[in-house]
Amino acid sequence: MVGKDHEGHMLRDMAEQEGIDTSLLMLSSERITTTKTRVMSRSQHILRMDDELNEELSTKDEHPFLERLLKYLQIQKPDVLIFEDYNKGVLKENVIARTIAHCRELGMVVAVDPKKDNFLAYKGVTIFKPNLKEVKEGLNISLGTINKQTMDKVHKELKAALQHDITFVTLSEKGVYYGNSSSEVIPSHLRSIADVSGAGDTVIATAAMVYTLSKDPVMMAKISNIAGGLVCEEVGVVPINKKKLLDESMRLLAD
Repeated sequence: MVGKDHEGHMLRDMAEQEGIDTSLLMLSSERITTTKTRVMSRSQHILRMDDELNEELSTKDEHPFLERLLKYLQIQKPDVLIFEDYNKGVLKENVIARTIAHCRELGMVVAVDPKKDNFLAYKGVTIFKPNLKEVKEGLNISLGTINKQTMDKVHKELKAALQHDITFVTLSEKGVYYGNSSSEVIPSHLRSIADVSGAGDTVIATAAMVYTLSKDPVMMAKISNIAGGLVCEEVGVVPINKKKLLDESMRLLAD
């Protein structure tokens, strides 16, 4: 959802020029387009300034937004849906609940990258992927040593609240954790870190794709861990290079 401002129209025009379908891009007269300005110095990300409106969707915007989304899901029947929650107000509780229910009826994989607001609203999803900070804030807990034992307790607490399938937590330099019928902390691979911007987005996108294709949570966690590390070697927000990800996965997971 974008505003009916210059940025919103420009974003839509740019997408259409690239051949991207914009039929689900909804313009709102009540919201501005979220704009992020990143301040860089010598290839280092110093700070980010956001111009945004993060109040919850009004009823005027919520109803047509849900109608458009649910109609698309019903007609196109995609294999997977990702909730990428940035606490901007679009993903309010009713939107979350109705979308998940519709996806479950269609047998879709549902993956979530949550934030503190509505952290425990994503009941019944397939993959729940917070980072360590979001886990602490969302469950209001403090964690000491990060290991399989402490993360298993986190998984158990999340499972009791959400009744989801897979807990997948990014642990920064410590790697990732997945919890399902089995669990493991998978260490990160040695990288030359340039910029962590966009790493979480890369991880959830890769995890959702790999799990949807394989239904293997171990493979999902290992390849996503590699993908997140690769984009951190690049400056700025960059898309994952498919060939590089494949080559790295083949090299690191050969055993």
